[in-house]
Parts: sequence; structure tokens; C-alpha cells
Amino acid sequence: QVQLVESGGGLVQAGGSLRLSCAASGRTFSSYVMGWFRQAPGKEREFVAAIRWNSGLTYYADSVKGRFTISRDDAKNTVYLEMNSLKPEDTAVYYCAADRNLPIVRATTHSYYDYWGQGTQVTVSS
Repeated sequence: QVQLVESGGGLVQAGGSLRLSCAASGRTFSSYVMGWFRQAPGKEREFVAAIRWNSGLTYYADSVKGRFTISRDDAKNTVYLEMNSLKPEDTAVYYCAADRNLPIVRATTHSYYDYWGQGTQVTVSS
């Protein structure tokens, strides 16, 4: 049973930074793609970033490129999302997702992911 547990959300001022964590358990994740998505009130869930665990290949939404960094720690089975230069429009619930052998070209589409965490709230004040 795959479990994904996010943490690290909170309230931060515009221009500030946060680091989200996604602790993964229940599988060996070397063949998985791990993604971060976010959903603001009244909006659809949108792709933020993804990483292929074994190769470290990363992919970002244009809106966060250059500000956010996705990484993974093999020893801790944890995926991180380092968020810098935060903007009020980054305010959302952030979700971690996982799928085995997902082609990276599909990593931006939330419906392809089989496993999801419960989400963590990020609020950026202006």
C-alpha cells in the first residue's frame, strides 16, 4: 500500500520561501515518477513539478520554473519541493502524487497518477 504524506506548508509573505516534503512508503520507488500538483479554491488541480526517481529527470510548469526546485532523497524516501520567491498566486493546497513507470510526457496530467497524499496548505500573503 503506497502512502504519501506531505508536510511543510504554512503562511509566508510574498518573496519568502517554503520547503514541502512528501514522505513515501509502501513500495520501492526507483521506477516511479513523483509529482507535485496544486489546487486553489474554485480552480482545477494544476501541475507544478515532477521528478523521475531513478534518473532524477525533472520537469516544471512554466509558472514556477526558476523559482521552485523538486528533488528526492533516496535514503529518506522523500521528495521535496523547494519554493522560493513565492507569490500570492502560489497560494493553494499542494499535493504529492506518484505513479509507476509513468512516461514523463504524461507527468503533467493529474489523472495519470495512481497515488495521492492528503495535501498541505500554502498561503502567500501580499
